[in-house]
Amino acid sequence: MDMRSQRTSSDRLQCGFTLIELMIAVLIVGILAAIAYPSYVGSITKSKRRAAEACLSSYATYMERYYTTNLRYVDADGNAIDLPTLDCASADNTGGDYQYGFSGTPTASTYVLQAAPAGAQQSRDSACGTLTLDQTGARDNLGDAALSTCW
Repeated sequence: MDMRSQRTSSDRLQCGFTLIELMIAVLIVGILAAIAYPSYVGSITKSKRRAAEACLSSYATYMERYYTTNLRYVDADGNAIDLPTLDCASADNTGGDYQYGFSGTPTASTYVLQAAPAGAQQSRDSACGTLTLDQTGARDNLGDAALSTCW
C-alpha cells in the first residue's frame, strides 16, 4: 500500500500564506508607511529650505562683489540692478521651489534679498515663509516660526 494515500490533510505541510496572514502583513506595511511619509516630506522640505539659504548667501556674495566694483548696490541711475540667475537658482536646483529677488527697493548702501517659496514648497513650508538676508548678514523669515527654526 502506498504511504502517500494514508496521510490525512492535517499531516501535509502547509505551503504559502493564508489570506489573513497576507492582510496582516499589508496592514503593517501600511501603518509603517503612514508613519514614515510625513517625516520624509518634512526632511525634503528642510533640505530644500537649506539649499535656498545657501543660494541666498550666493546672491549676497554677488551683491558684495557688485558693491566692491561700483561702491553702491544700485546702478548709476539709482535703480535696482538685475540679479542674474545663478546656478543655485536654476530650474534644476532650487529655482522650482524658490523665487529670488529683492525685498523692497535697494539703495546705494542697503539691500534686502529674499527667497520666496513657490509651488509645493510654499504650502509645505508655510511656517517659515519667505527667507530674507540683508547687506549686514541679518537673517529673517516672514513666517510664524522662530528664526532659529528656519535658519
